[in-house]
Amino acid sequence: MIRLFAALEVPPDVGRELQHRQHGIPDARWRPLEALHITLRFFGGVSENLARDLDEELNGLGGGPLEVVLSGAGSFGEGGDVRAVWAGVEENEGLRLLASRCEAAARRVGLKPETRRYKPHVTLAYLKRPDPARVAAWIADHNLLHSPPFRVTWFGLYSSRLSPEGSHYELEREYPLN
Repeated sequence: MIRLFAALEVPPDVGRELQHRQHGIPDARWRPLEALHITLRFFGGVSENLARDLDEELNGLGGGPLEVVLSGAGSFGEGGDVRAVWAGVEENEGLRLLASRCEAAARRVGLKPETRRYKPHVTLAYLKRPDPARVAAWIADHNLLHSPPFRVTWFGLYSSRLSPEGSHYELEREYPLN
């Protein structure tokens, strides 16, 4: 089984700016530069045969290049159950369309539909039982985050390998947005 997801890479210059915000929450597992991305669809563990089918479906989704802007900050979970903090993504119809095309590709190869509403973001840290006041202060301190627009001309299929230090991501395929 291979854990796979489709995502947009965060350009290194934008990622370095995000890394300046990775402090202020004790015991947070801050994500390294190479792990910063905007997930389009998490596919989960799939067989190699299904991965090949998924690759074929994702190839040629196209839709044209995108301009993406990061904006705001937030978290997933509430109170002591907060599990991640993130940088938000400004509303972007092209991005939503690409995510829905990835969802359709997943369904065509037989994967179960995603039940959660799509919330584009860049995960900056994973948390385990954080102090809710520290998380709230971090969000307040970074809620005015606003990146310059960046152009996206491709998306990738990534594999994810879990380890005690966190997930490691590997770009498996690139798909042009033309």
